[in-house]
Amino acid sequence: MENSNQTSPNFFFLLGLSTVPYLQNLCFLIVLVMYMCTFSGNLLLIIVVSTNPTLHTPMYFFLSNLSVIDICFSSTIVPVLLKNTLSKDRSISLLGCGFQMFFALVLGATECILLSVMAYDRFAAICRPLHYNTIMNKRICVCLALLSWGMGVINALIHVTLIFQLPFCKSQVNNFFCEVPPFLRLSCKEPWLNEVAMYVATGILVIFAFFMTVVSYIHIISTVLKIHSSKGRQKAFSTCASHLTVITVYYGTITFVYLQPRSSFTSEADKAVSVLYTVVTPMLNPIIYSIRNKDVKNGALKLIKKNIKSP
Repeated sequence: MENSNQTSPNFFFLLGLSTVPYLQNLCFLIVLVMYMCTFSGNLLLIIVVSTNPTLHTPMYFFLSNLSVIDICFSSTIVPVLLKNTLSKDRSISLLGCGFQMFFALVLGATECILLSVMAYDRFAAICRPLHYNTIMNKRICVCLALLSWGMGVINALIHVTLIFQLPFCKSQVNNFFCEVPPFLRLSCKEPWLNEVAMYVATGILVIFAFFMTVVSYIHIISTVLKIHSSKGRQKAFSTCASHLTVITVYYGTITFVYLQPRSSFTSEADKAVSVLYTVVTPMLNPIIYSIRNKDVKNGALKLIKKNIKSP
């Protein structure tokens, strides 16, 4: 299963989440249930937003984009994980691995930037309410969404191109999907260029997104504290609480995996954190936003009641 030549093997072998038989079955059931929740929850959120005219606002436009990303992100990784969990053949072709890594990087980076765009949207809504429709008009919203996707694609192209120019001495990947950090350990030579590119690209994305988010929330908090009504302050903060929860989990896990030194990589810890942002977070996003959002809850209930009543 290992290749001693200093050339890229035609197939890689994903070791998965666990090699213990009874844990494999448990992992399969847990991940399957979570994937079904992710797919159905995000799809329901997209349908609710698209069918409810009152939700055709910038905030829900970006939220729908986030749900699309979460569905695609999970679908890029989880089906392969489920197949490998029960199958004896855990191989993945070089091309298949490249595509999986590319789409995972695109979607991961896009979500990172989109979350910061959503923070800017909350800033415009709370701090510039009279000019909100001008600041966040349809054209600007589409441009911001396209910018997020475009930066995600550029980031992925850089990493995937550099990774698959490396000579690999091993074909066993100690992870459940084709991710950049585990591949650096397979290289026959010191992957210093890949490490620099990873730290620079991830650093720019995270720092840009984090800076934009922090600046937006500094203005938001300053504005909210000036509101005399406690009910008004609570309403303003409630629209941001869900977003802050998602940001904390997502930025924290991405930073841990991609910005730690290679010498401190530990496969089990990396896999645990990777599960958080590839499986758990996409499932939690629609739940977090729905629980704390009356408009989404009411829209979902109306949609469900409508489908129940229809023959």
